[in-house]
Amino acid sequence: MNILIIEDEVKTVQSIKQGLEEHHWEVDVAYDGTMGFQLATRSTYALIISDIILPGINGLELCRKLRAANILTPILMLTALGTTDDKIMGLDAGADDYLVKPFEFRELMARVRALTRRNSGTVQTGNLLRIADLELNPDTKKVIRAGKEISLTAKEFQLLEYFLRHQGRVISKVELAERFWDLTFDTGTNIIEVYINFLRKKIDKDFEPKLLHTQIGMGYVVKLLS
Repeated sequence: MNILIIEDEVKTVQSIKQGLEEHHWEVDVAYDGTMGFQLATRSTYALIISDIILPGINGLELCRKLRAANILTPILMLTALGTTDDKIMGLDAGADDYLVKPFEFRELMARVRALTRRNSGTVQTGNLLRIADLELNPDTKKVIRAGKEISLTAKEFQLLEYFLRHQGRVISKVELAERFWDLTFDTGTNIIEVYINFLRKKIDKDFEPKLLHTQIGMGYVVKLLS
């Protein structure tokens, strides 16, 4: 997954970008707030790292605009402004964390790991739901994994959307049966297993990592395994 850096200091960008790439992150860069906003609203990122003092839209206003646009991607603010009031302003604008320059790269990486782990692999941009390289758009009814469009039946699509909206939560067979088939769960029926198998073949069989997991005796869950 990608990280977006919004920073106008070229040396800082080069240093952070190189370090992140060495840790196997793909990195996009914007050198002003206006371009940063455009990239953040057009693409899906695991994390946005932004300076506060930027040409065009400053980092605080950028953060407010992104949150107003329902961009829920974690935002890490980098700045030389290190007073408590400065930090409060950044957090109040919608940032998730704040790192004062100068900083050691290992501290930056610790913040990156914490924020991306907290986000659990799922990013929602507007109505778009995503985990790893799987995307589901409730409006267009399209599902894409690794750039390939996947054809689902209406019931399969409903199941996948429900799993993604409850990512990380184990969902029982009883809950699925009552919600999607309007029936009291009968332990003698295998309709749940049949549809889970259909869905798994389409979204997981030819892809890595696997996303739809069985919790024996409890139900099913969509999540990234650590």
